[in-house]
Amino acid sequence: MADSSTPSKPTHARHDTALIHGLSTSEVDALSSAAAEAKAKAYCPYSKFQVGAALLTRTGEVIHGANVENAAYPVGTCAERVALATAVVNGHKRGDFKALAVATNISPPASPCGMCRQFIREFCESHMPVLMYDSEGKYTSMTVEQLLPMSFGPESLLPPDDVPK
Repeated sequence: MADSSTPSKPTHARHDTALIHGLSTSEVDALSSAAAEAKAKAYCPYSKFQVGAALLTRTGEVIHGANVENAAYPVGTCAERVALATAVVNGHKRGDFKALAVATNISPPASPCGMCRQFIREFCESHMPVLMYDSEGKYTSMTVEQLLPMSFGPESLLPPDDVPK
């Protein structure tokens, strides 16, 4: 039993943070499992750095992505972009997404690269959570805005009819 004279540190269970972002425990569990499954399918013969992503839609669908490398290194594609591009090809659009999970085999967890952050920003709302899992299944959660503050997005552009000619 804790001594009442000792101030206790606030503690957060793994799912408490996600619940702040409006995700249920079952949604967090589904994202965690799906990101780990996707990571196992990564094609990374050169870097050996497996990354899996799982994108949760507002309708409850989970879309997988894994990094896919190429012998010409800059031609590879990150897991986050694979998941988002798959979603777009399947008919999803900006605002259809509730959360993104990314899993790696390192600790602490890796965050999306700069290119992926901008790609995520293109299709996801600024308050959407991104859960970043480490090798032990622990995660850090940040919003798109926290990952890419003061970002440039579709609404930053003038409508085509307003562009000076």
